[in-house]
Amino acid sequence: MKNRLMTWGLAGLALAATAYTAHAEFKLKGDPKPAMIIFSQKNDGGWSQALDEARQKIETELGIKIPVVENVPENATAIKPAVELFIDRGANIILGSAFGYSDTFKELAEKYKDVVFLNPAGTTNGENLMSYYGRTYESQYLCGMAAGAASKSGKLGFVAANPFGLVNWTVNAYAMGARQMNPDATVTVVFTGAWNDPVKERAAAEALVEQGIDVIGQHVDTPTPQIVAKEKGIYGTGHHRDLSEFSSATQCSSVWVWDRFLVPEIQKIKAGDWQSQPYGAFLSIAQGGTDIACCGDAVSADDKAKIMAERKAVMEGKHVFAGPLKDREGKMRVAEGEVLGDGDLWGMDWFVDGVISQQ
Repeated sequence: MKNRLMTWGLAGLALAATAYTAHAEFKLKGDPKPAMIIFSQKNDGGWSQALDEARQKIETELGIKIPVVENVPENATAIKPAVELFIDRGANIILGSAFGYSDTFKELAEKYKDVVFLNPAGTTNGENLMSYYGRTYESQYLCGMAAGAASKSGKLGFVAANPFGLVNWTVNAYAMGARQMNPDATVTVVFTGAWNDPVKERAAAEALVEQGIDVIGQHVDTPTPQIVAKEKGIYGTGHHRDLSEFSSATQCSSVWVWDRFLVPEIQKIKAGDWQSQPYGAFLSIAQGGTDIACCGDAVSADDKAKIMAERKAVMEGKHVFAGPLKDREGKMRVAEGEVLGDGDLWGMDWFVDGVISQQ
């Protein structure tokens, strides 16, 4: 994702301001006829491709066709005509793809009361509009375990876009996962300032390799860090999709599994018992946010079993950020017996012990 999320850390905290209070069940007229609007090219290898692959899986599972239009920029003058053309052709569920669609989707939802709007990475909600995102810290925590298992030196690297909540929680969770396997592991993170910039990602990855890391993780859009890992003879973990298709160095990937969430949502809409959520949906692995593609051949069978056991625990309710938990300066962030709240997750501006950064 590009700069559309530069302020998303604050947007996550502002969800309450865009919420509504009613929870009436939505009654769809006729059978579900979804259509998808994608902000970039649908075969980008990352975020957008994960959405398009979910679309195809939904088609198969529900036995329906979901038309899609790609390269619809995040501005109202582009979004409105694309959505309204689909509605004119009979679409009654519009599937979005971007933070930058939030305000326009809210306008359209208020205009077209008989249409459901579902938008990943969005921040606006209404009676027929719901935004949703995944708890990516869960899958990155598990990939951190894989990274810790694959590492011989205990020195890990991480290429990230921007240092705000939804990125910082992946970095922290990754380090915590790595330390489950090696208590002395460190994670050095470099922020590129961009979601999709292969040149900056390569420079960051190569700089980390020069510092002696032997596994590299990421929260950026392209597979470049994984490609560098293969070139340099080290290992890596991916983000958005299973990046082992680009690099044999990839040992684990945090992957979007939107179809696991959207299929039940569409079925609820069809049954007439769907309702939006006031603050949108913040999805765990169990709810169909992210999951993992794991593991590569550098992770032993025993270590894979540990990772999958931890995945099971997370799916059964274990919270990654459970207390007692201190930051790297020794300040208590989560007291014993408590877990980090969602507001604190979105506003996370601190790092756990073991994370090395320029921030």
